[in-house]
Amino acid sequence: MTHAAYALQIVREFDVPAEKLYKVWTTPERFGEWFCPLPWKVTQARADLRPGGESFVLMQGPEGETVPNAGVYLEVVPNRKLVFTDAYTAGWVPSAKPFMTGIIAFEDIGGGRSRYTATAVHWAEEDMIAHRDMGFEQGWGVVADQMAEIAKKM
Repeated sequence: MTHAAYALQIVREFDVPAEKLYKVWTTPERFGEWFCPLPWKVTQARADLRPGGESFVLMQGPEGETVPNAGVYLEVVPNRKLVFTDAYTAGWVPSAKPFMTGIIAFEDIGGGRSRYTATAVHWAEEDMIAHRDMGFEQGWGVVADQMAEIAKKM
């Protein structure tokens, strides 16, 4: 999907329409059900779904540690695509250390099935390697599976 030098990506196919996956991804009240692999959890989430709108997720680890993920949406195409970055926070305030831009694509592939593609594009090779070593593929894969299970029940 992208030709960025420092990109990580997962692709999954699910027995659920893209519209339902998108709805789960864009309903902050549901983030606590799917957004983190256990034992991590989401304690706050906000989504102002428009270019320049705030994207915020606060994750809490098993030892009480917190990881805030503040950013903005760059592109929002209902039921098809979300692009967000941590390079800026709400109001286009530059962040202290940009890490990635997320590109989430939802594609209907027929028969009530969809393809979900999640790409993390990094500014630097060391950030990409750090993200990979944090467990990008496994973690984002678990999160995608959890999201699809929620979508199936909608």
